[in-house]
Amino acid sequence: MTDGAPTDLLHVDLSAGSVERERLPDRWLAEYVGGKGLGARYLYDRLEPGTDPLGPANYLLFTLGPLSGLLPGEPQFAAITRSPLTGTFLDSYSGGEFASSLVGALGGALGVAITGQADEPTVLEIADGTATLSPADDLWGRDVVETCDAFEGAVACAGPAGENRVRYATIASDGGDHHAGRGGAGAVMGAKRLKAVVARGSQPEPSREVAALRDEYERRYREHDVGRWHAASATLETVDFADEVGVLSTRGWQEGSFDGAADIGIDAVREAAVAREADGDSEIPGGFRVETEAGESVPRGATPMSLGAGLGIDDFDAVAALGQDCDRLGIDVISAGNAVAWTVRAVEAGIVDVPDAPDALGSTPDFGDEEAARGLIDAIAHREDGVPDALADGVEAAAERLGGADLVPTIKSMELPAYDPRGSPTMALAYATSDRGACHRRSLPAETEVFEGDSWDDTDRVRLVIREQTITSVLWSLIADDFAGAVLEDDLGAEWLSTVDATAPTDPAELLRVGERTWTLTRLFNVREGFDASDETLPSVFERPLAGGPASGDAIDTDWFDGLRRRYYAARGWNEEGIPTRDLLDRLDLLDVVDDDTPVAGRDSIARRSD
Repeated sequence: MTDGAPTDLLHVDLSAGSVERERLPDRWLAEYVGGKGLGARYLYDRLEPGTDPLGPANYLLFTLGPLSGLLPGEPQFAAITRSPLTGTFLDSYSGGEFASSLVGALGGALGVAITGQADEPTVLEIADGTATLSPADDLWGRDVVETCDAFEGAVACAGPAGENRVRYATIASDGGDHHAGRGGAGAVMGAKRLKAVVARGSQPEPSREVAALRDEYERRYREHDVGRWHAASATLETVDFADEVGVLSTRGWQEGSFDGAADIGIDAVREAAVAREADGDSEIPGGFRVETEAGESVPRGATPMSLGAGLGIDDFDAVAALGQDCDRLGIDVISAGNAVAWTVRAVEAGIVDVPDAPDALGSTPDFGDEEAARGLIDAIAHREDGVPDALADGVEAAAERLGGADLVPTIKSMELPAYDPRGSPTMALAYATSDRGACHRRSLPAETEVFEGDSWDDTDRVRLVIREQTITSVLWSLIADDFAGAVLEDDLGAEWLSTVDATAPTDPAELLRVGERTWTLTRLFNVREGFDASDETLPSVFERPLAGGPASGDAIDTDWFDGLRRRYYAARGWNEEGIPTRDLLDRLDLLDVVDDDTPVAGRDSIARRSD
């Protein structure tokens, strides 16, 4: 991204085979900035209610922010669409070489918006601010590594799971080292027969003023608690943390602590690591690169949590290899781990008989059995008949079809990450109110609640979740690095935006309003699709006392939680059904955005605005 204000998107219609450059309304750029905010505004404006997420009318956006390529840390992009897993608004993020190349390839545009469906497998190549479409028949069926190796340039692609429309397929990039992971954006690519997006570009040189600002913020990051933590252990330390405080989902949500945690935690990772992901002199060193029999991989914290503790597997090499299989297939490790855990528990309960296809699965899945887990995940990615095909639509859909709805928790049809809210009840509120389904990336109160929560009341819990959701909405509109973004929280990037000739506001208070506006708009999108308070109740799993670990015996009282959620709605300016009020929309300049299909508390109908 050059110094200056990008104002365009590339618009790709796969059905028509056309590529155009689309000018964005100035008001959108000022009120939503980029990334998540801009994607939410675009999607709300362009999608008709009830659009099939896997149909040609759905949009898939790859968006940047006004500071992409300038901020410290690695550039990231947002994949934005309507989720095929949840039916909600979906934004998912990924960094690395593809994101870095996309900044230069787009030639000052803020992203690319893709609609339609190609007649045959297709690749979209972006360079010098233009895009071209070409056939990709020879790539269909190839895994992520093979697909990325087929091109010169940085690649984001759908793996076999995306081709087969597994509803939690990822968009994989950089040979599977990075993924826009949760919610199934890769399935949208597969449904559109868009096998890959190739970006050829390099980040432009920043101005002297921007370069000096970057140096200063890198210094701040080195001295920040997050910077020190990331340099020491990155996300892999979350296994040890979650186990120590008793919130580590273990063996299919039956326990809160794993007796093999030390064997898959940060010490095991450091012992197995051959390098850090980034160069040795990088301020943001990235994850730990480890060697497995299948080659090198970069496991993230979710890998040992969901595929290790969640499946009762305490061999680090086996866990890393499982994660690498998911990476090559292009399938979300959190949802995949939950799918295997559900299957084990469903077999134990006599609900399903697995394997129906022993040649594919190898053996009946059991906790601690890495080979059976590997076979089942591969079968899911390829939609083998029977249980794997059912699980390809998500745990909730499989349970509706086969039984076992109370075995593994989901919220808004999304499988939960491995932080058990019975040991951190504020996590329950964060999961339930997340705009894309159960997610720890919008708010992660477990990191502070286990140490400070004894002094909290429900007002404190609500305030923390709202603050974190709103701030992440700002930072993901800027699309700051996951970790280096911590040094932007004081002024939300205002100093950067005032240095760069950007359309975005440069006042921290107004940027906070951008975050609140964006969060409210994603809520309006979901409300328009029929979501309300009934979709934000807790799974019955959490009414049962947790076994094992420091939080043993803890459970969540549903009456208490319902009251907490109502407090959250009131603090957000929503009614008791979770629908934003007219007064809130007026305050956030959203009254003329909502359309007649969107319920709004306090009015019968509001005409849709035109831009």
